Amino acid sequence: MKKGLKNLWILLALAFVIFFVLSIFDIPEICGYKPKSSELADVIFKEREHDSEETEDDLDEEYAEAVVTDTDTISAPKSIFPVPVDTTTQTILFIGDSMLDGLSPRLAAYSNQSGFHQYSVIWYSSSTEKWSKAKRVKEYIDKINPTFIFICLGSNELMIKDIIEKRQQFVSDIIDQIGDIPYLWIGPPNWREDTGINQLIKNNVPEGCYFKSDGMKFERRKDGAHPTAASASLWMDSIIRWMPEHSVHPISFEMPEKKTGTADHIFIHSPSED
Repeated sequence: MKKGLKNLWILLALAFVIFFVLSIFDIPEICGYKPKSSELADVIFKEREHDSEETEDDLDEEYAEAVVTDTDTISAPKSIFPVPVDTTTQTILFIGDSMLDGLSPRLAAYSNQSGFHQYSVIWYSSSTEKWSKAKRVKEYIDKINPTFIFICLGSNELMIKDIIEKRQQFVSDIIDQIGDIPYLWIGPPNWREDTGINQLIKNNVPEGCYFKSDGMKFERRKDGAHPTAASASLWMDSIIRWMPEHSVHPISFEMPEKKTGTADHIFIHSPSED
């Protein structure tokens, strides 16, 4: 009896296997009868193929994102600053408006301590327009033959309407007169919001050639515009400290023992001059 049941279970299992095979595969006709496929095989294998493709796509996408990320990191532009500091002896030309009354003596202290020659040109009430039209920058370059130029211009142009359009040609011309001589343009010490002079200067000079003074705190003279002598000295100190890390052509200045110094020569021009 037990043996008979065992044989029956074997026959049933064999019949099930045959039925399953016939139901999932496309079987040719047998004795004029063609078993109909249940298309179960298509479903099973397509799902496996689809799962496999999704996995590969996901991996490809993740790999692509990783490559892009790595490439962006590698190719990201690196800052050029700081650049090597120039330790050679300098001949400095310092040009500008009345702001040099406070800045020039402190820069001269650095120049005297460092063994540099300094020539300051102060043109009172001057502007970029005046300096450009008079070709005075080129005039003093030919006279002094400087190795470095400091400029402080713009204080008399804080409130000019449409200044970027009106003064663009003059700022550009001053830079052309300087040519390939290393320089630093010191922005005006704003005592009120300007109409674009700082942006105009920044737009025209290379990175590392412009020091923004706007936003600094100054003690002012009675006119409310010019920094006091002490405040101007601190202003110049800030510029000298800024140069090693941010200037495109930093100079190696020695810390002066004296608060002020004397330039080799100071050239003065009156407001009425052209």
